[in-house]
Amino acid sequence: MANVLRIAIVDPNDASRETLKNVLLGLDTVWLEAECSRYEFFADVVEQTKPDIGLVAMDADSAKAIALVAEVSAQTPDCSLLVSSGSTDGRLILESMRAGAKEFLTEPLKEEDLATALQRVKRQQVGAAQQTSGGCKVIAVGGATGGVGTSSIAVNLACALAADDGHSVVLIDLDLALGDADVFLDTIPEYTLADVAQNISRLDLTLLKKSLTRHTSGVHLLPRPVQLEDAQLITPDSLQRVIGLLKTSFSHIVFDMSKSFGPLDMEAIRLADDVLMVTQLDLPCLRNVVRLMMTFDDDADLRDKVRIVVNRGGQESGQISLKKAQETINRDIYWQVPNDYRVMVEVRNNGVPLIEHAPKAGITNSINQLAAALCGKQGDADTDADTESKTRSWLKLWPAK
Repeated sequence: MANVLRIAIVDPNDASRETLKNVLLGLDTVWLEAECSRYEFFADVVEQTKPDIGLVAMDADSAKAIALVAEVSAQTPDCSLLVSSGSTDGRLILESMRAGAKEFLTEPLKEEDLATALQRVKRQQVGAAQQTSGGCKVIAVGGATGGVGTSSIAVNLACALAADDGHSVVLIDLDLALGDADVFLDTIPEYTLADVAQNISRLDLTLLKKSLTRHTSGVHLLPRPVQLEDAQLITPDSLQRVIGLLKTSFSHIVFDMSKSFGPLDMEAIRLADDVLMVTQLDLPCLRNVVRLMMTFDDDADLRDKVRIVVNRGGQESGQISLKKAQETINRDIYWQVPNDYRVMVEVRNNGVPLIEHAPKAGITNSINQLAAALCGKQGDADTDADTESKTRSWLKLWPAK
């Protein structure tokens, strides 16, 4: 029983409760600890049986169900709550998540969807990944200037995260004019971020999922608009609602930001748990990092989430030293991605991510480790340039000559 999740369910509808029990019986990782037919009694049932997970079917009375979720969340915080409903109304989803639900499941329940949700909850409970409320981690990737490889890192980071079977990843291209995340993944999406924003008034989880393009790597893509004029359809408010819905079903969201740091980019930064600021070891890039950090430092929430990532480290083109760079920006370097021009050109031109095209390359290994670090699976990269042995640890990531 050590690897089995104990679950308690509540559903006033006898027929749907029996259906739910049959779905649970098909999972060998779940033990049905208790079942309840009244919302009014479920909080006491949870307190007495202390299950790992509580599942609340909402359709009998959504208002009572949401109140119940809030009550159980406050009374028994160790019990992770899932909710299910035949409705995919965005308002209902957001209210249930705000009340404390970890996952929102659409009825009729599918065994694979429930199994995936339970796996995410179990991973949270054992502490294998530190994630935000709703089980979703949001990462925004921006650049100190154009051409530093922001999109390369954003796309390949998303693919590295998706390589974990327990992850579900969405990549959103916020460079509304010149974004090329779809080119990196060699896809021709049917829908874009503009299509989603245009239908924001009737947007629900089902419609949103249908608007995503799934790549073979497992990454779900929401690309930039096709027409330049469609960029005006996307507002910070519409982006916030899109992210709110995505967070109910995906474990990771990665933003590929534009270089303008406009309203949408700033909203992405506000919504993010981690902001990767990509730079290179040259003076124009580092000066821009200083300028940007002067703005971010005015907000403690922003300052604490920004992490500096040096791309194309190890070039023999008169780069500023790591020690000098840290002195210039007065901030630690969180990560270095090694330079591998040949591999990156091949990846871009072939539309294949690093993890598929060059799985054993040093640059691929570095981005895989970055993904793991952001998920809390290992410590931050060691970047103290004052210690020779520590500096050598970076050299191990650079491709051999």
